[in-house]
Amino acid sequence: MNKDTRLSDVLHVLLHLGQVEEPVTSDVLAKYMGTNPAVFRRTMAGLREAGYVTSGKGHGGGWQLAVPLNQISLLAVYNALGQPNLFAIGNRSIHPDCKVKKNVNAIMADTMSQAEALFVKRFGEITLDSLMPGNP
Repeated sequence: MNKDTRLSDVLHVLLHLGQVEEPVTSDVLAKYMGTNPAVFRRTMAGLREAGYVTSGKGHGGGWQLAVPLNQISLLAVYNALGQPNLFAIGNRSIHPDCKVKKNVNAIMADTMSQAEALFVKRFGEITLDSLMPGNP
């Protein structure tokens, strides 16, 4: 099963942007993500709409952080990416009257809900500046 690496890829790009003052082109940043510039721009659109990055066209254009890394949480980036699926685990939906299926689905839904709440809490506590090399 393929894993969704957008969050990791975008974090990599944002940390690099945090190290420079001048705009960086989509071509350069797409290479960090291992993709092409068009896919890169689509991936970054949510972050631009959320106000975490800006982009400019033409000569001297490119991508820049709009806010400092210490004002961006992992949760904010996750949300700006459209909240990619956390888990590939799902519930069965056939035989809706089966009591066993109902019990299994209920405990799985509760467990997944608790795991997601922990994820959201922890990601809300971590800012991007803490991911920079040399920071605790």
